[in-house]
Amino acid sequence: MAKPSFPTATTKEILERGDLLAPRFDAAGLIPAIATHAETGEVLMLAYMNAEALERTLATGEAHYFSRSRNELWHKGATSGQIQLVEEVRIDCDQDAILLKVTPEGDGGACHTGFRTCFYRVVENGKLKERLP
Repeated sequence: MAKPSFPTATTKEILERGDLLAPRFDAAGLIPAIATHAETGEVLMLAYMNAEALERTLATGEAHYFSRSRNELWHKGATSGQIQLVEEVRIDCDQDAILLKVTPEGDGGACHTGFRTCFYRVVENGKLKERLP
């Protein structure tokens, strides 16, 4: 696949109110992406995308991310079966964060630990406790 490229917004008005998709990737070439369940709104996970992951997500309708620990592109669910079908893609006001509304396939989970969401623990008195929403 050719190296993806997104345009740069030339004014604040274009960035914040225009129809130009001009994601602002950080110095490492990444943008945070939050995946929520399309039906329930439950926050499933936070991951990162590089330009290629975002382009593949938009092209295929399935979530692709960039693994910082493995330093490689990652098609969510390719090995676990937990493919995320993208129902909607949103970008925040200054185009430096992505929100995906997804329908999880497979067992409906999103976390590599086996939980439905990666946010399965709460902080109580300085300690972590497992608690599902």
